[in-house]
Amino acid sequence: MASPFPGMDPYLEGDLWQEFHSTLAHTIRGQLLPHLQPKYVALLGKRYVIGQTVNMSGKSGDITIYPDVHLLQTKTVYEPVAPFALAEPTTPPSLELMEMETIPQLTIEIRDVAQRRLVTVIEILSPANKVGRGYEEYQERRQQILATSTHLLEIDLLRRGMRPVISSDLPPAAYFVFLNRENRRFVTSIWAIGLHERLPVLPVPLLHPDPDVPLDLQAAVNGCFELVHYERLLDYTVPPPLPELDSVGAGWLEAVLKARGWR
Repeated sequence: MASPFPGMDPYLEGDLWQEFHSTLAHTIRGQLLPHLQPKYVALLGKRYVIGQTVNMSGKSGDITIYPDVHLLQTKTVYEPVAPFALAEPTTPPSLELMEMETIPQLTIEIRDVAQRRLVTVIEILSPANKVGRGYEEYQERRQQILATSTHLLEIDLLRRGMRPVISSDLPPAAYFVFLNRENRRFVTSIWAIGLHERLPVLPVPLLHPDPDVPLDLQAAVNGCFELVHYERLLDYTVPPPLPELDSVGAGWLEAVLKARGWR
């Protein structure tokens, strides 16, 4: 069994996001490589974003932890241990500081084999890119890429947080993809994707005059489910992570889960 949803699974927008993010990056690269050979190659670039994010529970000021690997363990019952006796009450600290979190980010970089030139960057946005200091850092990185001769494809499969800065208002949608070609810097192609819609097949531009190669985003997400089977780890009996769906979206989600036997 795979995800019960025809497009993006909104339940992945919770504490499994970072694991899914990494798996999706690997899956996208695997899908593109056969179309790129022999002239191009897709490499994974890893960087770390330092930022204080908003916890998926929606409590502002909380730190969200993004481990590189998730380990899941069944509940274990432990015998209670008698507390130590303290001779004197402990002294409270003078103050408590909230540390900034280092959050790993994977990027797909398409380079030409002959000169190793960076041709196209594919960014999969994470919560750290969409709020607070992490959002500001990402916008700076985005502007640096747009100042070069590199194509930029941005995949935003998170309903929560701020979107990349676009000159005009965006239409209402759950998810977005943005493509900015190096030869059309003042034109951004936008895919606005509804919660109920299949994810699109996207063009990935290369060097002129080579044609675009296709990226089937839905096939990539489905491939992640086939590999990891996230449906075993997601709790479809509760509402999805924030933000809350409107009445139409919530009704559609409930109907889908009931039809697939999850409710």
